[in-house]
Amino acid sequence: MARRLRSVDLDFVPVAPLRLVFAAEVSAPPEAVYRALAEDVEGWPSWFTAVTAARPTAAGAGREVRLKGGTVFRETVLAKEPGERYAYRVDETNAPAIRALLEEWRLAPAATGAGTRVQWTFAADGPAPFRFTLRLGRAFRDAVRNLDERLAATPA
Repeated sequence: MARRLRSVDLDFVPVAPLRLVFAAEVSAPPEAVYRALAEDVEGWPSWFTAVTAARPTAAGAGREVRLKGGTVFRETVLAKEPGERYAYRVDETNAPAIRALLEEWRLAPAATGAGTRVQWTFAADGPAPFRFTLRLGRAFRDAVRNLDERLAATPA
């Protein structure tokens, strides 16, 4: 059932055949956002509604993520830079059409001086029909809004 994807590294992000980049600001500081992304993997379903389950694997060097509809991703973490960047590549999935997939979350202090600018890059390779069916902008906006609300409700 699981298919092995092409192994890509961080240099795939700027050259991927499909690059979708989304950005938003949250009120929490970069360190808190990073913790939610990289250290509280099991908490993802509470703010990223497309995710039904997530767990770290390989002592934190990997992840297994399950999405609504039954899609499963087995991933390798490629970058863990506290307060700045979290990136992972999908190694195996049961999703059809995808040839390579890497996601990168970049964090920076918000332009307003308070909070965090969150940028999510979805870098992928797949056939044209796959590329045209992706609608990730709304999922990102909803997830970041939910994350912002969750972090605001969590004591520092």
